[in-house]
Amino acid sequence: MTEKLFYYDSHMTEFAATVQSCQKEKDYYKVVLTRTAFFPEGGGQYADTGRIDDVPVFDVQEVDGEIYHMTKEPLLEGKEVRGKIDWDIRFMKMQQHTGEHIVSGLIHEAFGYNNVGFHLGSEDCTMDFNGELSKEDLRKIEWKANEAVTKNIDIQVIYPSKEELKEISYRSKIEIEGQVRIVTIEGYDCCACCAPHVKKTGEIGIIRLTNVQRYKGGVRVTMLCGFRALLDYRMKEEQTKKVSTLLCVKENEVSSAVEKLKEEQNLLKQKGMETQKQLLAYKAKEVAKENGNAIILFESDLEGDEIRTLMNLVLMEGKEICAVFQKTEEQTYRYVIGSKGMDVRFLASGLKEWFDGRGGGKPEMIQGSVSGTEEQLKAWLLEKIGR
Repeated sequence: MTEKLFYYDSHMTEFAATVQSCQKEKDYYKVVLTRTAFFPEGGGQYADTGRIDDVPVFDVQEVDGEIYHMTKEPLLEGKEVRGKIDWDIRFMKMQQHTGEHIVSGLIHEAFGYNNVGFHLGSEDCTMDFNGELSKEDLRKIEWKANEAVTKNIDIQVIYPSKEELKEISYRSKIEIEGQVRIVTIEGYDCCACCAPHVKKTGEIGIIRLTNVQRYKGGVRVTMLCGFRALLDYRMKEEQTKKVSTLLCVKENEVSSAVEKLKEEQNLLKQKGMETQKQLLAYKAKEVAKENGNAIILFESDLEGDEIRTLMNLVLMEGKEICAVFQKTEEQTYRYVIGSKGMDVRFLASGLKEWFDGRGGGKPEMIQGSVSGTEEQLKAWLLEKIGR
């Protein structure tokens, strides 16, 4: 079995080893070393990346206790090599994982909830708990978690015997066979875990709990630690500065300024809707002056239900039937056809047959879509309903 150096020193970035085997697998190679500092994917944490000599390692997996390093190039069996992990990525993951221990321990202590799911992704970290948490609960947990960071507590790792394990109260999401590795942050958490962690809580930097949402009968909490939290802060600060500049207000007044802007927008939208309704009423009066009991209109600047509103207004002016077509694409239209005294459903059937139409409705109104030219549609309708 490969010697797992990451268990002994989580801060090891380089190591020497011998290539035990190199197997071809599809379009890549599975390399086994005598010892490794590369952490394989597991426990909700994705694998380390790096290099073995000059060969990039893009994935690491553990199968039946054997650790496989995935490479695009082969390595000579029996060769002495030097491995080097991508330290910035490894350290970022250790910040997140250690932060997860603190937060999960605090939530378990305060509410009795268990962490039933953990995922360390490329952008954030999520934790699933089997109970409800409010945003206010999250703020209190976040504050206490950062108190743990400032205390710069040692992260303790032990490998207790079965007898010793019986005397230890620890968290674990799964049943563990064989040797159990216990990670303890005194006063905050004691958990069975196989992943690398920072050596002291101060290395985490900062813990930010950015979101909580209901998930599978409990909640999912989103977390950012260390440099991820710093980058998130910088991004949000930059966005706030831009908005404050655009609104000509101080940064701490952005929220109230946006609320005021939204109120103004809603008022303008309401006025616009009233104006549009007046314009449609005026248009209905004008087209109703045309001879005949049938009105066929082709419009391009109407939105949403405005075609139905225009149709109803025309019918209210005394016309027996009104068809309104709204152009959506080249030779494609939305339509609505209504009448006060005629069953117009036969028109929907005809439009389906002659113009690849879709839609239907009630005796007094049909709606849908059709394909054709304005001239073709108008000629067909006039033939069916006359003037």
